[in-house]
Amino acid sequence: MRRYNVPRIAFVNKCDRVGANPLRVKEQLREKLGHNPVLLQLPIGLEDKFAGIVDLIEMKARRFEGDSGELIVDGPIPEHMLEQAQAAREEMLDAVSMFSDELTEAILEERVTEDLIRSAIRKGTISLKLTPVLMGSAYKNKGIQKLLDAVVAFLPDPTEVVNKAVDLDHDEAQVIVETNIDRPTIALAFKLEDGRYGQLTYLRVYQGKLSRDEFITNTRTRKQHKVGRLVRMHSDKMEDIDEAGAGDIVAMFGIECNSGDTFTDGRLNVAMTSMHVPEPVISLSVKPVDQKSEVNMSKALRRFAREDPTFRVAIDEESSETIIRGMGELHLDVYVERMKREYNAIVETSAPEVAYREAITRRADFNYTHKKQTGGSGQYGRVAGYLEPCEEQQFEFVDEIVGGVISRQFIPSCEKGFRSQLGKGRKLGYPVVNVRVVINDGAFHAVDSSDIAFQEAARGAWREAFDRAQPKILEPIMKVVVEGPSEFSGGILATMMQRRGMIVGSQEDGPLVRIEAEVPLAEMFGYATTLRSATQGKAEFTMEFSRYLPVPAAIAEELVKKAQEKQKALAGRK
Repeated sequence: MRRYNVPRIAFVNKCDRVGANPLRVKEQLREKLGHNPVLLQLPIGLEDKFAGIVDLIEMKARRFEGDSGELIVDGPIPEHMLEQAQAAREEMLDAVSMFSDELTEAILEERVTEDLIRSAIRKGTISLKLTPVLMGSAYKNKGIQKLLDAVVAFLPDPTEVVNKAVDLDHDEAQVIVETNIDRPTIALAFKLEDGRYGQLTYLRVYQGKLSRDEFITNTRTRKQHKVGRLVRMHSDKMEDIDEAGAGDIVAMFGIECNSGDTFTDGRLNVAMTSMHVPEPVISLSVKPVDQKSEVNMSKALRRFAREDPTFRVAIDEESSETIIRGMGELHLDVYVERMKREYNAIVETSAPEVAYREAITRRADFNYTHKKQTGGSGQYGRVAGYLEPCEEQQFEFVDEIVGGVISRQFIPSCEKGFRSQLGKGRKLGYPVVNVRVVINDGAFHAVDSSDIAFQEAARGAWREAFDRAQPKILEPIMKVVVEGPSEFSGGILATMMQRRGMIVGSQEDGPLVRIEAEVPLAEMFGYATTLRSATQGKAEFTMEFSRYLPVPAAIAEELVKKAQEKQKALAGRK
């Protein structure tokens, strides 16, 4: 949310559950997430005695009655909570007054109004320097009404957010998108869904307006589409509309596109700035069991790849296997299950393959000449320089050619040739990262040198130097956070250590323990089952990619051995 400057409101849910403690959650927002949380409410009772909330802005008690909490009954604050509510209100006013001089003056003159408080909270929230904290129980509709009121009162409307696009006709220069219906139309497809009438595409209109029966252009494919049916979604119900303006979220039928595509009315050639999509860290081989499943699996994979930018599909050139890649074991399991349930595609899956990387550990010089004569003009190019490790970037190409020993027109060809080798390392065939290529000498021929010749020369130079640079294998390391009862902390630590985990921190908070560790992804398969067994199903874990680190020598030897066996098996099939 920080990456995209998104203001936020915190809602502490399940206040009617055993162990509920909204005040502890507020402190965790400060300690763990680095927010500036401010309580706007206090709970009236907790766990099975949770009855409602105290509104610190209006200084009223609100109880939620009825079968679904639909009846809101306002009343005075219970006497036993009055002192606590006064102290919490003073703390709230002290925090929010930092964003309003007018409120500060009103506090000193004892003429504070609800509107002044709400205005100050709104300023702090939109500036990302304040996080209002509300609470309740969503299942029983307790506190939900006030949460929706807070969304309207404290979060920005479309006119208060600066949105940016890139101009595809001017080297992707940034342009500001105005929330103005009179400007050229810009809309973003952010979600796709299979509906009864074809693909249902959810759109956010950022600029201009979108009308039924008009033509819009997909700036990625440059194809024109006619907007046949335009609807506004209300949960699973649809309301047909004729027009939508800037700031609206709508859906349209029958337009084939990908998630993240930008649509315009044809007067602009821009794309909304794309969201950050992390690289997949786990892959799985899928194989259909019969011809019918093969056809259905192809349909499903095309569909999923359009819907989810973190889900990738590729064909392995050597084994011809279909490889799906994603952000975790559960991520891929969900898609395999959807293939079976929604597309009747029965597939067999192999053990997930971890996305290892290769990197060099030392400098290695190269001086390679590509020379080929086939009658007529031949091919000639010589490149010299060195490879070296580069921790700051995935790949860096440095041109130190002086004196015109290589014509300037062939320098991009050299870079292209070296880049073409990054996809498959020479040690185990994994992508190569953290390498710098420097060229400082070479030669060209006025007739025989060409773009292809220097690309081939760069590839030959890479092959010549890479093995001498002592490549190593890197494995993805995951940041794993386990939360569970303190009584099982020993068992949780044991499950981490058995998986080559490095414990980063451990924190006890009453009856609960939170353990953070860095564990190789290769060791995390099946961890959910192991953790449930070790904690009687009372602990849960989250996992996200952290970084790449070299694999231990013994593991590297095993990987090399498996790769050699795989190559022999493939050679035997041929």
